Amino acid sequence: MKAENYSQKAGPGIMSITGAGRSLERKLLFWAGIYAVTGMLVLYSAMPLKTGLIALIAALVTTVAFFLVSLYWSYCGYRGDLFLFPVTAVLSSTGLVFLFRLDPAYGIRQFIWLLAGLFVLVLVSRLMLDFHFLSDYKYIYAMAGMVALLLPIFFGEEQGGAKRWLDCGLFQVQPAEFVKILMVLFLAVYLAENKAVLTAGTRIIGWFALPDLREWGPLAVMWGLSLLLLIFQRDLGTALIYFSTFVAMVYTATSRLFYVFTGLGLFVAGAAASFYFFDHVRTRVEIWLNPWPYIETSGYQVIQSLFAISSGGLTGTGLGGGYPGLLPAVHTDFIFSAICEEMGLLGGTGVIILFLVFVFRGIKIALNSRDEFSALAAAGFSALLGLQVFIIIAGVTKLLPLTGITVPFVSYGGSSLIANFILLGLLLNISHEACETHET
Repeated sequence: MKAENYSQKAGPGIMSITGAGRSLERKLLFWAGIYAVTGMLVLYSAMPLKTGLIALIAALVTTVAFFLVSLYWSYCGYRGDLFLFPVTAVLSSTGLVFLFRLDPAYGIRQFIWLLAGLFVLVLVSRLMLDFHFLSDYKYIYAMAGMVALLLPIFFGEEQGGAKRWLDCGLFQVQPAEFVKILMVLFLAVYLAENKAVLTAGTRIIGWFALPDLREWGPLAVMWGLSLLLLIFQRDLGTALIYFSTFVAMVYTATSRLFYVFTGLGLFVAGAAASFYFFDHVRTRVEIWLNPWPYIETSGYQVIQSLFAISSGGLTGTGLGGGYPGLLPAVHTDFIFSAICEEMGLLGGTGVIILFLVFVFRGIKIALNSRDEFSALAAAGFSALLGLQVFIIIAGVTKLLPLTGITVPFVSYGGSSLIANFILLGLLLNISHEACETHET
């Protein structure tokens, strides 16, 4: 029987959503669509007629596509979280508008990838609706992840100092984007199975109770091999995301600060070793500390990013009124700088708030999950996305060394967009299961 509204009876923080009950989601999607179309209309007058029409059609089709997904979920009685999808729609619309503003060719490609991402999201929300069955394949995730990371070392193309891309002819694939999801699934299964031992420990060493090698060994081996492979690819930004997500999930499972401080110690040691052994890393650290001596060479990007953000002021120069063309790789690494230049501090803060809402909803889903595996997976996916956003925004604002990763759902990139829609679908499936569990 189809419900005609939503209610809070399913449990704290979880809405029971069936049938037409996703009307709130569609209302939010309507405003996201208005936002996207308005942005394209602002750009329309500054574009050639044909390009402007393509941009406007892309915004309209994207809005309709988001609506159709929501309607399909209503028809199927899907109970996924009401707010994650509209937040994603606003972030994706922001990326689409700015990519058409920066380079219409990238905007058209992003539009195609966005439709593909929505199609993948629907597949994930239906084919993996029973999220818990994924807990049976932890070592498959580990093996698939290792193979995916090995491929770019032998067959990959180097871009921006990192060898992380596979050329598939019509498009390129970045395997590390998908390995992030496999890593979270592996850690969620393993930590759920060994939570008690990892928390309490089995032997006392000094002031600390530690587990045996057989409990923490597989975790350390997978994590260490992943980082080594990423170092060989020189993709240290992704390695930092892997490491941070690993530490966050272990702490979530055990609540032991010992693992956090041990992880920080290992990070400092690894960072120091990378600084001395890899010129690529040394250059980025030196630029981070003082980019001005390198203003015409390797420090040009960071300095131009700071100029762009500062010139935007509080309200920005207006869409189409800035000079983002001065920023190399503005469509990927530095799109946040372009947003701040033309939308100002308020626009940049708005993007950050949207990501905070996404992470908040993910944590809420974790707290209401029906079992340890689902809870740890939801927490891991939320940490993964939140840490990626923090690392790239900190890089373009010179809070951290620049790592060359994308802003999820906003930056140009097919692999990143598809992987993040898979992440979104898995989070929604966990919230769907939580609703069903609270209702029964």
